[in-house]
Amino acid sequence: MSVREELLAMVNRQSHLVGTGPEDATKMPETWVFNDLDPHKARHAAVLILFGRLDDVPASSAVSSVHEDLDVLFVTRADTLRKHAGQVAFPGGKVDPEDADAIAAAIREAQEETGLDPSGVEILGVLPDAELPVTNFIVTPVIGWWHAPSDVFVVDPAESATVFRAPVADLLDPANRVNSVVQREDSVFSAPAFDVEGGFIWGFTAIVLDRMFNDLGWTLPWDETREVPIEVLHGKSS
Repeated sequence: MSVREELLAMVNRQSHLVGTGPEDATKMPETWVFNDLDPHKARHAAVLILFGRLDDVPASSAVSSVHEDLDVLFVTRADTLRKHAGQVAFPGGKVDPEDADAIAAAIREAQEETGLDPSGVEILGVLPDAELPVTNFIVTPVIGWWHAPSDVFVVDPAESATVFRAPVADLLDPANRVNSVVQREDSVFSAPAFDVEGGFIWGFTAIVLDRMFNDLGWTLPWDETREVPIEVLHGKSS
């Protein structure tokens, strides 16, 4: 089975879980819930999780992987943003009224943020919506296959600091797997994270990645006792 077929099978396995309202959205891990989502005020967003054949920057991981020629597209959000400043994320953003659906929003946002050519992207489907309580969003993960990769770059420095493609082999390498830890007053929160060249991936993005790799059966055993504390400024966490 090709990687594209594996991704498509994952989407099909979860298709029955795709709901129609906030009450159907998947929850964040109990260890990563800072506050509850308000379903009556929740806004809708979409992210593009775009897989493609590895570009000319090789993986740094020496771990053997059948997916060593695969990568995922990420952006690093600008430090000046009010929410999630400086964090690594999938391209995406709020679903606007003019967007036909979450898929259209994810493609539009990805093009605006990275300059990618949408004609080179095949949409394989969507995963169940996920709650992002800290900013009161319901987020639709859109799975894409980059059959004709185009150049990507920072389109608007006010929105993004970097655009990069992370090799899946590096994301799966147990040496790059940690738990991110946030302490707020007397409470401690933790969730899986990825420490790779290009950026430290944590919060919502890392949780979605971790769940996806688990469902695909790609996850390698890693030391879940390894912890990296996250310094959260002004309550900006995800």
